[in-house]
Amino acid sequence: MSHPSTELAHDVGSRALRWLHANREYGTLSDIPDADLSADRGAYKALGETALAASLVLRSGAAGTTELALARELLTHCWEQTVNGSLLYERLLRNPLKTDPLETYAHFTRGGFRHAELDELLAHTVTLASTHAAEHVPNRRLGVANAVRVTGLDHGSGTPRWDALTRATWLGSTPEPWHIDWLTAYAVTHTVYHLTDWGRLPTGLPADLSGYLRDWLPAWTDVWAEAGHWDLMAELMIVEMCRTDPQVDPEDWRRLAEVQHEDGMVPRDNQPVGDDPAQRFEDHQHPTIVAVIAGNLALARALENPGPA
Repeated sequence: MSHPSTELAHDVGSRALRWLHANREYGTLSDIPDADLSADRGAYKALGETALAASLVLRSGAAGTTELALARELLTHCWEQTVNGSLLYERLLRNPLKTDPLETYAHFTRGGFRHAELDELLAHTVTLASTHAAEHVPNRRLGVANAVRVTGLDHGSGTPRWDALTRATWLGSTPEPWHIDWLTAYAVTHTVYHLTDWGRLPTGLPADLSGYLRDWLPAWTDVWAEAGHWDLMAELMIVEMCRTDPQVDPEDWRRLAEVQHEDGMVPRDNQPVGDDPAQRFEDHQHPTIVAVIAGNLALARALENPGPA
C-alpha cells in the first residue's frame, strides 16, 4: 500500500472508531436482557459487530495508543453488556442449535475475555453432530468454523474440512463474475473473512480464489461505489486486504474518506442522513464498523509489508 493510502486508511479508521466509542450508549441492551433477546435483537447484533471491530484493532496492535485504548474500552463495554458472558451462556443453554453465542463469544476471546461455564458448554456442543448439521448457508458454516478456531475449541485439530466448506460457497465455484448480485457479494466478503480470520491467515484463502478476486474485486468495488452502496464497497475493500498480495487502489480510500462525515460516521449509502443521533447510530453503525476494520487491516498489512503494493 502506498504511503498516502496508508495515512488515509489510518485516518478513516481512527475517526470511525472514535464515533463508535462516542455513541456506544445507543447500542446498549435493555436493563434485564433475556436469553431470547425478545426486545434486544437489533442491539445484540450491533453489540457483536462492535466487539468484532474492537477485537481486531486490539489483535493487530497497529493503531496508535489512543485508538487501542478506545478499542479496549469498547470491547469491555460490550462484554459488560453480555453480563460478562452470562447472557451468551444462557442463550446457548436454552437454544443449543443457535450459533450466534459462539460467533459472538469469539470476538471477546480474541480480546482476552473468557467465561468458564460457556467454555465448558461450548466444548460439549461443538462435538455434537447436530451442531454441525444445523442448516446454514455455506458462508455461515465457515463463520461457525472460524469461531471454533478463534476460541480454541478445535484444539488445533484442523477440523472441520475447510476445503469442502469453501467449495460449497458461491465464491468456491468461481462462477461467472458478472452474475453477482448485492446479497451474493456480501456472502463473498464473509466467505473470505472467515477463511482468513479477518486477514490474520491470508493463506487460508485458496490460491485460485485469491486470483479470481484479484481479477474481479476492482470491478465489483467500482460498481457498488457508483451505486453509492458505501457499506458494501468498504466490505469489498476489506476482502482485498485479506489476500496474500493485496493490490490497493488509492481511489477506493479517497472515495471512502470523502463520504465519511466530519464526526467519523460512515453512511450506509447515498441516501440523506438525518440529525437524530440515535437514528444515525441505528442506520449507520454497521458501515462505520466496516470502516474501522478496513482502516485497521490496511494499516496492519502495510506494516507487514511496507513496500509498494
